[in-house]
Amino acid sequence: MSGGVFLLWIRGMYLSISASIGFVALFGVAVLNGIVLIDHINNLRKENKTAHLKKTIIEGSVDRLRPVLMTALVASLGFIPMAFNTGPGSEVQRPLATVVIGGLITSTFLTLLVLPIIYYWIDKKKVKVQK
Repeated sequence: MSGGVFLLWIRGMYLSISASIGFVALFGVAVLNGIVLIDHINNLRKENKTAHLKKTIIEGSVDRLRPVLMTALVASLGFIPMAFNTGPGSEVQRPLATVVIGGLITSTFLTLLVLPIIYYWIDKKKVKVQK
């Protein structure tokens, strides 16, 4: 959400209905990317219970790097013409595209770098509580 708000602010646009719809689309893609990553890490942990947690998280993140990047790039690149359109109706398209592009940049970064770290911290705390 922060990337979408920031890019709206940079471009001097206001939060409108179309920008809000862009946030809904953005949340869908961001959550899907997170689920793809976490599900793969969980599957790797089920397959190899003796592997270290850090190694499994790194392997799962590397395995899912391309799918997460491709999902974000396809959506972002697809919205670029909408973001810079100046024709009739573009006042509705520009905020939506701006939110999606800005949000996907930050959500991809958070999915690939921050989410695995949070996963590690939560799992470590869960192990301490169980002991």
